[in-house]
Amino acid sequence: MMRFVTPTLLIAIVSLGACDKPAAPTAKPEPIRVRSAGQDQLFKLDDLNRAIALKRAISATGSQCKRLISSGFVGPYKNMDMWTARCEDSRSAERDWAIFVGANDSVQVRLCQDTVVAGLPACTARAGTEGGSGVAKKK
Repeated sequence: MMRFVTPTLLIAIVSLGACDKPAAPTAKPEPIRVRSAGQDQLFKLDDLNRAIALKRAISATGSQCKRLISSGFVGPYKNMDMWTARCEDSRSAERDWAIFVGANDSVQVRLCQDTVVAGLPACTARAGTEGGSGVAKKK
């Protein structure tokens, strides 16, 4: 009777035992999300400074935002943060804007009515992220 198992035979036995076992399901990996300091900073700004930042983003595209009335965070979209802002233009007409801030601090601005047509998220601010112009109204 043989008392010792050779290492080669032992490896073969262990390998055969593992053949019938299905592979354990792997968890779906979380997507990697890259963020910039600029994206994070928008959340930390008070209403007045956030209004200034969003107004400048809209104006930088050549669009008019005479006065920012309200704003809010919509949510992440791909690798960007989506914000919304309601502005009064030079004709005192109100327009809603979608502002996309990328991880490289690039900014894209679109009219909210165009985002729906393009299949982008609606310009609805998440509860608790809404802000105004930051300017106190005269009574």
